[in-house]
Amino acid sequence: MSSRSSTKILVVDDALFMRTILKDILNSNGFTNILEAGDGAAAIDMYRKNKPDITTMDVNMPGTDGMQALKSIMAMDPAAKIIMVTSVEQKQIMQDAIKAGAKDYVVKPFDRAMVSAVLSKVMRGR
Repeated sequence: MSSRSSTKILVVDDALFMRTILKDILNSNGFTNILEAGDGAAAIDMYRKNKPDITTMDVNMPGTDGMQALKSIMAMDPAAKIIMVTSVEQKQIMQDAIKAGAKDYVVKPFDRAMVSAVLSKVMRGR
């Protein structure tokens, strides 16, 4: 994958302040090409139009939730790199998400070091 500044990242969360926190973490890691979506339906549309290199996907959103959006995006692009975001350690949901194609997950409240480590791992394709 290309350098971090040209890596396109789609941040999906219904809470603006959560997108802002995540964007701040991404910026501090050198990622500047960041797109945003406020729900799963918008995420699917944004993914189709922009083909981001990495997508962070909140699990709990009104309307089309993160799991539905994950499955739709994986059906469209089996090589999609999606990192699920959950508020609590919901082990079963995260296992289901990994089975559905998610590459990894991070837990809110965000731990900057953990988010950075997961991003690096997913970028390397592991």
